[in-house]
Amino acid sequence: MAVAAVAAVLAALGGALWLAARRFVGPSVQRLHGGAVSGLMHGKTVLITGANSGLGRATAAELLRLGARVIMGCRDRARAEEAAGQLRRELLQAGDPGPGPDAGGAGELIVKELDLASLRSVRAFCQEMLQEEPRLDVLINNAGIFQCPYMKTEDGFEMQFGVNHLGHFLLTNLLLGLLKSSAPSRIVVVSSKLYKYGDINFEDLNSEQSYNKSFCYSRSKLANILFTRELARRLEGTNVTVNVLHPGIVRTNLGRHIHIPLLVKPLFNLVSWAFFKTPAEGAQTSIYLASSPEVEGVSGKYFGDCKEEELLPKAMDESVARKLWDISEVMVGILK
Repeated sequence: MAVAAVAAVLAALGGALWLAARRFVGPSVQRLHGGAVSGLMHGKTVLITGANSGLGRATAAELLRLGARVIMGCRDRARAEEAAGQLRRELLQAGDPGPGPDAGGAGELIVKELDLASLRSVRAFCQEMLQEEPRLDVLINNAGIFQCPYMKTEDGFEMQFGVNHLGHFLLTNLLLGLLKSSAPSRIVVVSSKLYKYGDINFEDLNSEQSYNKSFCYSRSKLANILFTRELARRLEGTNVTVNVLHPGIVRTNLGRHIHIPLLVKPLFNLVSWAFFKTPAEGAQTSIYLASSPEVEGVSGKYFGDCKEEELLPKAMDESVARKLWDISEVMVGILK
């Protein structure tokens, strides 16, 4: 009896929280879906990193529905193929025409192996892209790792900085020629509000002197923003735009390295269910920046909930952005 009463209270609380949460996350979804039409992205090729789960998968699903030819760049090919199969089945179940050249139907889905923790893998992936793809209209730097224990990439970089910043830095630079030849084209960078708690310490970018997983994640997300702003400056006049976004707090597997005590998990799950965005909701700004005519020609800006937002001064420091760019070029081997 007592258990049933507690369950009833939790259910009522959960329902109230869910209704409250819809007030906060609903507008951005409605805004984009209200203007998105089938075929909007027909004829466009989109590359999404980390597209087999979470935000990336949700972004791929919507852009596929809009007619894009979506390339899923994923570390685990087997999981990516499984996700691609699920996406195709979901489209068919939703009544969308199957992938093909029909402008009114869904786009095509391609899986390619890409490990951002390996510069060798990034280079091999880009070589394959340049050999096989005649154009690239949108690059979405979505993949990321969140607050993991201290570990290093194949090339010896701290994992979060290596994957979240350096891997995408090399990927973007190697694909810039293809993006320019496909112009007008777009680059979309997924950052986080947690950039506010990070700083760029040029004396210890690899976190060998000290490591705090939360701080290092924030540092990598600040690096994403500085990279975006410096890249926008370098791309002026090319008809290639680049913008950065934060998706909000989203229920994904990104937090798999976070330990939550067993007794707290039920409450955490309830709160996350009520207040965190679903992946589909969290992906709306990525989709907006990749497809909306409203942001055509807009570059170097920071977005949240499909609206431009202000940045802290440290994220707009041009000298730090240029220095980070120069050092990153050396770290990934673009410059010796």
